[in-house]
Amino acid sequence: MTQIILKDGGAGQELIKRSSMPPHPLWSTKVMMEEPHIVHSVHEDFIRAGARLITLNTYTATPERLEREGVGDLFKPLQAKAVELVNAARDAVGVEGVRIAGCLPPLHGSYRPDMARSHEDMLPHYREIAAAQAEASDFLLCETLSSIAEVTAAAQAGSETGVPTWVAMTLSDDNSATLRSGETLEAALDALEDMDHAGVMLNCSKPEIVSANLPALLRRKKPVGAYANGFAGIDALEIGGTVKDLKARQEMTPDAYADFAMSWVAEGITLTGGCCEIGPAHIAELAKRLTAGGFEVV
Repeated sequence: MTQIILKDGGAGQELIKRSSMPPHPLWSTKVMMEEPHIVHSVHEDFIRAGARLITLNTYTATPERLEREGVGDLFKPLQAKAVELVNAARDAVGVEGVRIAGCLPPLHGSYRPDMARSHEDMLPHYREIAAAQAEASDFLLCETLSSIAEVTAAAQAGSETGVPTWVAMTLSDDNSATLRSGETLEAALDALEDMDHAGVMLNCSKPEIVSANLPALLRRKKPVGAYANGFAGIDALEIGGTVKDLKARQEMTPDAYADFAMSWVAEGITLTGGCCEIGPAHIAELAKRLTAGGFEVV
């Protein structure tokens, strides 16, 4: 029986939907600071939906973002809080086999490769994040990376911990087979070729873009994963702004998303789940389809 790692969906957008607060530049981290019980409940709901890999709620808790908002001293407490909340949710649901994924995100903001620095400049910051999460994590997910420098710095920092590290890139919406930096996907894969990472992925891109570009990953020697977003587009998101201007695709129902994800599984990926605007209902449908298809969800 083929094993498929099924991660959670887009916790950040789910938190914003449930929060009593307006969206904030710190996004999911602000909810964790002010309404941690909502983070706990979102983790629980993804586990109940069938996800067996739950991501720490630290996507926006990078030193750079926290410093920008004047709360840089909260880096370590927020990392610890995220671990506490995942473990509490896992214990509350009581399902066996639920694992934890750490998160190595863009340091400054999503989809903004112009803010990224060199590999050498970013590596110490990624090492700091990885070190704060490694002990609690079964995997490290380098997520939504938009430039080759981000990709290699996060991959190196994660791999140095000894925790299996999967590296995920976000691609341009124009089907140009490029990262959002304009660098080619093939060049990014070449840069990763000799690095000690566990797998390579596409994430936080439109499902259609993932489908079009998966073959490039599958031709390489590493395991492959994929999880897409449900955004209509990302052009409205600016550094220091909020997600309130980003729109969800109404047609991206649980059935529609599961159709995409199951087609990726059929092509040979071994890790899937969802990103922004992919909620517990989407993951529940995907878990049901995987089980019905004879896959073992792990």
